[in-house]
Amino acid sequence: MPDFFYADPFPLKEDTTEYKLLTKDFVSTVPFGDKEILKVEPEGLTFLAEKAMEDVSFYLRTAHLEKVRKILDDPEATPNDRFVAMALLKNAVIAADKQLPSCQDTGTGIVMAKKGEYVITGGDDAEALSRGIYNTYVNRNLRYSQVVPLTMYEEVNSGSNLPAQIDIYSTPGDKYSFLFLAKGGGSANKTYLFQETKALLNPTSLEKFIADKVSNLGTAACPPYHIAVVIGGTSAEANLKTVKLASAGYLDHLPTKGDKFGSAFRDIELEEKMLAAAQKSGIGAQFGGKYLAHDFKVIRLPRHGASCPVGLGVSCSADRNIKAKITKDGIYLEKLEYDPAKFLPTIDEVDSSAESVHIDLNQPMPEILKVLSKYPVKTRVMLSGRLVVARDIAHAKLKEKLDKGEPLPEYFKNHPVYYAGPAKTPEGMPSGSFGPTTAGRMDSYVPVFQEKGFSMITLAKGNRSKVVTDSCKKNGGFYLGSIGGPAALLAKENIKKVEVLDFPELGMEAVWSIDVENFPAFIVVDDKGNDFFQMLN
Repeated sequence: MPDFFYADPFPLKEDTTEYKLLTKDFVSTVPFGDKEILKVEPEGLTFLAEKAMEDVSFYLRTAHLEKVRKILDDPEATPNDRFVAMALLKNAVIAADKQLPSCQDTGTGIVMAKKGEYVITGGDDAEALSRGIYNTYVNRNLRYSQVVPLTMYEEVNSGSNLPAQIDIYSTPGDKYSFLFLAKGGGSANKTYLFQETKALLNPTSLEKFIADKVSNLGTAACPPYHIAVVIGGTSAEANLKTVKLASAGYLDHLPTKGDKFGSAFRDIELEEKMLAAAQKSGIGAQFGGKYLAHDFKVIRLPRHGASCPVGLGVSCSADRNIKAKITKDGIYLEKLEYDPAKFLPTIDEVDSSAESVHIDLNQPMPEILKVLSKYPVKTRVMLSGRLVVARDIAHAKLKEKLDKGEPLPEYFKNHPVYYAGPAKTPEGMPSGSFGPTTAGRMDSYVPVFQEKGFSMITLAKGNRSKVVTDSCKKNGGFYLGSIGGPAALLAKENIKKVEVLDFPELGMEAVWSIDVENFPAFIVVDDKGNDFFQMLN
């Protein structure tokens, strides 16, 4: 008979996180036999969740910002790498004023908690935490992105960004620890599960497999990424849970070697190889270069002999993860970087050698198309004038009009279409955070609209499918790529006026008109059938 064994499946070393004390309120201790119980009032959980989601919406970790700054200092970084990095640093500075969140997609509220056996709360912890998340979203300039189903096919926005995802685990001890995340849809959509076999588990096969999958990530989730790959897992869901924690930096302090108990470990050597492969992909920080990724985590887990799940996921340039803990000494929250301006370069350090083409949008669409046709893909442009904003639901409604034989509105023909959905507008400002959404979700609409002379220029983030390239070639259209990530920067410096144009009942999914000035973008797909991302292959 084999001996029984049990070991912590994720044996993390000592927590080196720097915390700040929020309050000593809501916390007390009570005797329980020869033990001491930590008592946490439900109001304390609400208070903590509210503060955590507030900080993570406006601030980033110091280590993350250090890696962004590293791009500016790297002689191997391309001008486009540096352009994106500079925009992300400026965005962090603006967001730190706590008016404009770092990304317009302020995410799904997610909590992973570990509740010690000697902790009591006397209430429904998930409800108390949800109340705190609710408070932050309704009281700050954030966006409500959660839709709830009324039937299998009919949905409505919940109007509060609830429900949140809350997972609470029981652990030994008298501490309550937390990881809070604000996970945007673009980043979440770059989570993949591959059901593989033992045949993958050799250096040649595994390295090629990972490199191929990473090269297919694209830029829709706003790189530079923190990439996580997990091999193994006692189930598919255990694998993907580990992917999420690893991408959030929660598992950085795992051992670097395996053991006979099946404990998770990191493969540092493989991480370095895969980071190098990501850098050689040429995708770069969205528009070509070295910095598709800041770092790479590869974690190995035990597995069933007949299964070999492999998970892949990212944390994007809005790396919104924050730890917290409650002990008998009080309620603590991870210290993020409250002074991101210190990472900005001096004026002398800024490389301004790459010139941009200025495009006047307040001229007839045929004239705008003529100007764009003069320049190759990868050209940086600065847009000034009027854009129409429409995304998923608005596109579906416009397609319904077309299907019924009804005319489409002239605004959809006369102006470039920006795929985006804004966060709430702070008082006294022209716009809330208003960065681009993922272009690929609207790919199927492009040929339908362009053959009718509508949506001739689209503006969003990420790569697009061949159907868009073919349509632009056939119909003389263009796709312009906007930098994914600096939503606060765009709102403060480039967007001058925002008005609801159509479908006001859709909230942030309405059709908007926005007036922009020097709005940065790149020609990604042109009217000749060229696609920047395909040229990298």
